[in-house]
Amino acid sequence: MALPWLAAVAAAVATAAPVEIAPTADALTRALSGHRVVLLGAVHDNAAQHALRAAALRQRVAEGARPAIAFEQFDRERQGDLERARRERPRDAEYLIAQARGGGDWHWDAYRPFVELALEYDLPIVAANLSRGDAMKVAIDGWPAIFDAATRDALGLDTLPADFRRKHEDAIAIGHCNLLPAEAVPARARAQVARDVVMAKAIRPHVGRGVVLLTGNGHARRDIGVPFWLTADERRGTVSIGLLERNADGSAPGADAEFDAYLITERAERADPCQDLARRLQPNPGR
Repeated sequence: MALPWLAAVAAAVATAAPVEIAPTADALTRALSGHRVVLLGAVHDNAAQHALRAAALRQRVAEGARPAIAFEQFDRERQGDLERARRERPRDAEYLIAQARGGGDWHWDAYRPFVELALEYDLPIVAANLSRGDAMKVAIDGWPAIFDAATRDALGLDTLPADFRRKHEDAIAIGHCNLLPAEAVPARARAQVARDVVMAKAIRPHVGRGVVLLTGNGHARRDIGVPFWLTADERRGTVSIGLLERNADGSAPGADAEFDAYLITERAERADPCQDLARRLQPNPGR
């Protein structure tokens, strides 16, 4: 079973002290350099963070790097649509997004610069994510919904360490403002793990040339995210970078240890997500 050495690698790497970098494109570009695999996190609705990532990646490409760009925003089933769109209209980012975007609620204005960069320099675009439908299947029906017995055994999915599961469940609970029923949390955590497994598999064929995964901070976590599912050799060439926000009171966040490197930006202006979630979770008496 592969899990024990995977866990050992993840645990060993996670003991290295994280490095804070300045929130500038130049500093982020330097942090990207010298790694075969870059897991580049962000807060999904923070436009300033997306702009910073795009500027740094463009600068890195201008320096000569030619990585594949893997997107959490594109589901793995849409890879064929991506390739078809590139053949039909090779430099049209808007067309490619329209053909392959699927049903996710992504802020596509923030991701268009990355698509444009890939088309401009003819970089591979990788549809990396598990679809919402398949994630729901895993949440409801368990690992067998999308992983066969051999894969489950190889990855140790049925015997994941308790601490690993607890961290995922804690992240899900906090990410949902501690409003979810306790019995709903493990299923959602299982879906999150499945996404990490699928994204690790998606980037693997591109490690040789170099690959940047654009994802949320949760998937970039070096202790329980995508890095956990990379091989020991792949992990040695990997850097996990979190783009974090200041807390509402202006203080620094406490999640820095979850990454190899991190930077901190101001918070994006947004309505209180917890109030919105509380409204959506309320029973509808009219139904």
